Amino acid sequence: MKTFKNPVTWLPLIIAASIAAGIWIGVLFNKHNSSTAEQKVSDVLSLIKNGYVDEVDVDSLIENTLPNLLSNLDPHSTYIPASDLTAVNEDLDGSFSGIGISFTMLTDTITVNEVIPGGPSEKVGLLPGDRIMTINDSLVAGHNIPNTDIVKMLRGEKGSSVKLGVKRKNTKKTLTFEVTRGDIPVNSVDASYMITPETGYIKVNKFGRTTSDEFLTGLLNLHNDGAKSYIVDLRGNGGGFMEMAIYMANEFLPAKSPIVFTRGRDSMDESHVYSDGTGAFQNADLVVLLDEYSASASEIFAGAMQDNDRALIVGRRSFGKGLVQRQMTLADSSAIRLTIARYYTPSGRCIQKDYKPGNRSDYDMDILNRYERGEFFNSDSIKFNPEMQFNTLGGRPVYGGGGIMPDVFVPNDTIGITSYYINVMNAGLLQKFAFEYSDKYRDTLSSAKTLEAFIKKLPDDDELLQQFVSYASRNGIPARWYYINISRNLIVNYLKALIASDILGRESYYKVINEQDITVQKALKEIQSGNASAPLSH
Repeated sequence: MKTFKNPVTWLPLIIAASIAAGIWIGVLFNKHNSSTAEQKVSDVLSLIKNGYVDEVDVDSLIENTLPNLLSNLDPHSTYIPASDLTAVNEDLDGSFSGIGISFTMLTDTITVNEVIPGGPSEKVGLLPGDRIMTINDSLVAGHNIPNTDIVKMLRGEKGSSVKLGVKRKNTKKTLTFEVTRGDIPVNSVDASYMITPETGYIKVNKFGRTTSDEFLTGLLNLHNDGAKSYIVDLRGNGGGFMEMAIYMANEFLPAKSPIVFTRGRDSMDESHVYSDGTGAFQNADLVVLLDEYSASASEIFAGAMQDNDRALIVGRRSFGKGLVQRQMTLADSSAIRLTIARYYTPSGRCIQKDYKPGNRSDYDMDILNRYERGEFFNSDSIKFNPEMQFNTLGGRPVYGGGGIMPDVFVPNDTIGITSYYINVMNAGLLQKFAFEYSDKYRDTLSSAKTLEAFIKKLPDDDELLQQFVSYASRNGIPARWYYINISRNLIVNYLKALIASDILGRESYYKVINEQDITVQKALKEIQSGNASAPLSH
């Protein structure tokens, strides 16, 4: 596959001269090399440092000003403080150094709900359901410590150790575990399973450094299980590294198919990317699921599939982010993500939605505005500019200027949503009940080897609903059976999915929830009707 000057990894130094018109650059440049504006900023900082009535920390002043400076450019150029950079990068880098658990704060106590197989915590004997009372002899139970602070305490340099004081159900005394931190994978693929005997479902939550490897592994496993068609679920996927979307698209496209191209002010920021013909799934039926939170790399993949008439896009209009950022680390280990180009789908459309430089409020309210216009419920509420019409390879009209419009629109599912359901959701009671139930019956439920066996170990639907309603009543949400009965199927299915996730892992959540997911079910119907066969003919 031929890629020109990969836009994620370019590091041209000339960008430095145009970043700030600015504070940071103004401080670094001397008088002879700086512009009038840069010199003005440098002079102002000098005056503040030397003449202001109170002593001022100029570094802190610059730190607080940089985000405002970048906010006057576009909605996606951002400043990342040095203290946040590691955590920001870890989410996409594919791994971090930690102890290998996921946890829930249950009644102000850290409760382990998953121990990563093969990870440091499993090696020393930590178990799901354990309560972490102390970290390095510091009491953490009952102190309302924020999750972010707990994460910082548990993560650290690879090879370093952390001492945990743990309470376990079957023992009265506190157990002590010395855990040596190690590399913990950050997975991009939440689920990959056969949703029907011939259709594989794969859920991608982000585009990180390991996404293409995870995705291809999932596809191959599904193929070996008999899959002839595939559903790629990118709903809620806000993007990440663009080249991961390119590698994924390459698996489905014949040789020399355009995938994406970028165009910036500098010719070095221009690229054209084509498939190389090595993809193993060029003839498989394909459906891609999108919603209003699918952005950036998700839209690159979906746009390439749609413009090449390669896949059926199902769901709702995507977010509309067509700007390319490059991350550059500054001298103090902070960083900026600066927009350096726009990307275009194969038909030539830029799908970046409108924005006004320096005005984030309208941009941030766009999703809410779509909802209020009725766009989530009726595709006729979506108005595209006819001047931005383009055509797919097969001549189908598509539009730029505001996200990817699906080929098959599926409205937001409101069946079963009542005031009672909204109240228990807003109070977090469905999640809390599911975790407490899982924790109470963990030994029994964990003995199930399959999802089917697991479901049989749960109470019947009426009993599970009754237990939850009683739990909600004890926690401040009174029973209102008229509304509860309307929401019955929604509540019961969601509880089963949450409990399955706690006991069997995240994939089981999707296996349960997708049984009533109208977008997934619509995708299956389109595949069965032959509407997702490549290339699309309609």
